[in-house]
Amino acid sequence: MVQRGLLIVLSGPSGVGKGTVRKAIFKEDGVDFRYSISATTRKPRPGEVNGQDYFFVTREEFEDKIQNGDMLEYAEYVNNYYGTPRSFIEETLASGHDVFLEIDVQGALQVKTKMPEGVYIFLTPPDLKNLRSRLVGRGTDSAEVIEKRVAAAKDELKMMINYNYAVENDVVSKAVDRIKAIITAERLRVTRVLGELDN
Repeated sequence: MVQRGLLIVLSGPSGVGKGTVRKAIFKEDGVDFRYSISATTRKPRPGEVNGQDYFFVTREEFEDKIQNGDMLEYAEYVNNYYGTPRSFIEETLASGHDVFLEIDVQGALQVKTKMPEGVYIFLTPPDLKNLRSRLVGRGTDSAEVIEKRVAAAKDELKMMINYNYAVENDVVSKAVDRIKAIITAERLRVTRVLGELDN
């Protein structure tokens, strides 16, 4: 019997660097995660590729997927839907491969209600001033949208209590090392090791 893969969920406020940290983890030697690509109704940013960064869909297409139960989670954030196609996650875990999800806080909490066995990691900024600077530095959002994102981040930071781990993203390489340590520890949980011995 194939040992079920780990579901690793990386979440945190907009602008905290989730995408940067995830990309850095995937460049590490010996990392063999399957990345779950989210679907969204927002427009692609410069350089983003459909089917690689996100599945960019219309609002109507996304709402059809919701109605058909095709989304493991979804949320509406700053007037756009974001969500995770369910079938890919289930099939990949069942085949013994680990799945890495990088999603917003609302989405992560939805996933946790359906898949509480996952490893839930909250990425935090050093402080809100730093978060605002990162959002401005991205150069992708208007001042109004940045203020909305900072206000949302204040609320999202309160949700950290629902996660297994909190990792500060002060320096990307340090955040990567911390997350890798968490995943190593999760693989060594007694319940997981006993499950492997029983096979």
